[in-house]
Amino acid sequence: MKSLLGAAGLLVVVAALAAAATPDFAAMHIQPYEPPKPAPALALPDLDGKTVRLEDFRGKVVLLFFWATW
Repeated sequence: MKSLLGAAGLLVVVAALAAAATPDFAAMHIQPYEPPKPAPALALPDLDGKTVRLEDFRGKVVLLFFWATW
């Protein structure tokens, strides 16, 4: 088989397989991640009614957990 394809033919086959394996993210409507991107301004009341702003935690790791029920 190697004699039929040769080195150039094998390279073309490998390149075609690599191109076919690349997903089409635009067709899937997936937006690429382009760091760094600042978080939008966010302010929510805590359990005591005091307003907490995301900017108050600048430089710290913050985990936001939203829970919704119907």
